[in-house]
Amino acid sequence: MSASAAIAPDQKPHSIKLVAAASLIGTTIEWYDFFLYNTAAALIFPRLFFPSFEPLTGTLLSFATYTVGFIARPLGGIVMGHFGDRLGRKSMLVLTLIIMGLATTLIGLVPTYAQIGVWAPVSLVVLRIVQGFGVGGEWGGAVLMAVEHAPPGRRGFYGSWPQIGVPAGLALSIAVFRLFSGSLPEDQFITWGWRIPFVLSVLLVFVGLLIRVRILETPAFTKVKESGKEARMPIIEVLRTHPREVLLAAGARMAENASFYIYSVFVLVYATNRLKLTRDSVLTAVLAASLLEIVAVPLFGALSDRLGRRPVYLFGAIVTAVFAYPLFWMFDTRSVPMIYAALIIAFVFSHAAMYGPQAAFLSELFGARVRYSGASLGAQISAVAAGGAAPLIATEILRRGYGRGALALYIIAMALITIASVIAAAETHQRDVEY
Repeated sequence: MSASAAIAPDQKPHSIKLVAAASLIGTTIEWYDFFLYNTAAALIFPRLFFPSFEPLTGTLLSFATYTVGFIARPLGGIVMGHFGDRLGRKSMLVLTLIIMGLATTLIGLVPTYAQIGVWAPVSLVVLRIVQGFGVGGEWGGAVLMAVEHAPPGRRGFYGSWPQIGVPAGLALSIAVFRLFSGSLPEDQFITWGWRIPFVLSVLLVFVGLLIRVRILETPAFTKVKESGKEARMPIIEVLRTHPREVLLAAGARMAENASFYIYSVFVLVYATNRLKLTRDSVLTAVLAASLLEIVAVPLFGALSDRLGRRPVYLFGAIVTAVFAYPLFWMFDTRSVPMIYAALIIAFVFSHAAMYGPQAAFLSELFGARVRYSGASLGAQISAVAAGGAAPLIATEILRRGYGRGALALYIIAMALITIASVIAAAETHQRDVEY
């Protein structure tokens, strides 16, 4: 099928809507899988897999298993990026969805420390690595399917659709987790109830596969394939021809990654361990904020089509820095309405403003021959340095007895890296993605 046939004028609206829906549903399922682990790592796994340690140390060890998933993400980005640039975006999206679904289901079946001893956390680590590999390879393919199918002038909006999968997956994972934790007695939930949301991943993956297999390959990759210009070793070529763009992409994601996992994971530890608030009250606040972000992400993506990627992205990074201290001050009031307000501001005006234009921004930095590899590598480097490390670093700050000032300084440092990277990057919203 030729590139022109793939997006013939009379088919373009249907094609774009189908791709957007497939990207959204697929990424929602993958991030549901990934975020289930995050929530369980903060609230459940310390008791089941690290029971011999005091609470904060057990949480720190639990977050260490959580972090290894991020360490595996660049490897997933490299491998899937290589084959995505060689064979196409679509096949990699199907493969990563299967990988994530199987790993998540198996996590729900892992015996606890009381049953098999040290092999329990070891099994958890192995499956978390598989999860990280899958999600590391998935992101680049999902955003490229949307961005490369989108018409000029709408790439920020359509590119934001797979990004919606992150708050949607977070909301879904918390809602399901909250459903079973709230409907079961505590002892039953700890014993077996927490496993059900993980096992349910099998059904969600089946739905995602039915949708993803229907989408067409992107026009940009089709043109590369038809011309016989595929990169022989995409990762080598992207490092040789676009090293600056890879570093800038990684830098641009530092604040977005670190802040998001502070907002969605570490605050659960902060609120329950330091402030002694109930688990369900904080989970519900994160759920409410993530639902609002589902609306905010495409709005900021669309705004970047009008104003450019950099101004919108910089707004989010600046808000992240400015709001870092007030966020924890509002939590320290122990007022539930203040906690809701803090998380809504953080998710909607800090994270969403960066995440909305991000897919288009990072994709447009690279040529079509190496776009999957370049965007994936840049994105996943920061996932290790910022996303995976953030809850671990923040928990260690807390364990050492430091307060909101030290936590805020950490977030501000990440925001400054992002601000400098975005300023140094070129404006991309008017670039041709089929080059």
